[in-house]
Amino acid sequence: MAFPAEVLAEEEELVLHLHPHWKTALGPGLLVLIAVVVTAVAWVMLPVTEGGRIAFLVVAAIMVYQGVRYGVAPLVVWRCTHYVLTDERILLQDGVIARERRDLPLNRVNDHVVTQSVLDRLFGTGTLKIDSIGERAVVLTAVPRAQQVQTLLYELIEQDRLLRPDDDDADEDEREVPVQRKGFLFKKQRG
Repeated sequence: MAFPAEVLAEEEELVLHLHPHWKTALGPGLLVLIAVVVTAVAWVMLPVTEGGRIAFLVVAAIMVYQGVRYGVAPLVVWRCTHYVLTDERILLQDGVIARERRDLPLNRVNDHVVTQSVLDRLFGTGTLKIDSIGERAVVLTAVPRAQQVQTLLYELIEQDRLLRPDDDDADEDEREVPVQRKGFLFKKQRG
């Protein structure tokens, strides 16, 4: 499911749009596969008698429930979760039927921390916790290329601070706005 472009302000530019890493979908995908295999084995192995049909229906019902509840539903949630960085804010949108979207302006970010387990380091993912003024925090889990995303976030925060200086700082006019890096991760994407 694509991120809706109408969510962005008029002059706001989309910098990075991510979903949680594919490793998040690995477990639910395997569970769906196992449910299909178990149902097929039950179809082949159970006798064609009345008792065999009843046993197959019970096995099929259990596998459909397990496959949908613990396989398909998490896959849909994974696909409907969006992590978006723009030149003005961070957006986290999730939910399938009922949606929740959290916005965090870049000028309110105090701290951002990447946490990686051994498995996260192997996959190149991590959890990015972003603290802001007013004790609000945003936690982005299973972020692909987490360290590069954190670096990009730092660059966006610095750009935002230089473009929107505080009234207290008199020497802000002399600073130059850093040029944003370009490359595979840092391409500007249009919605």
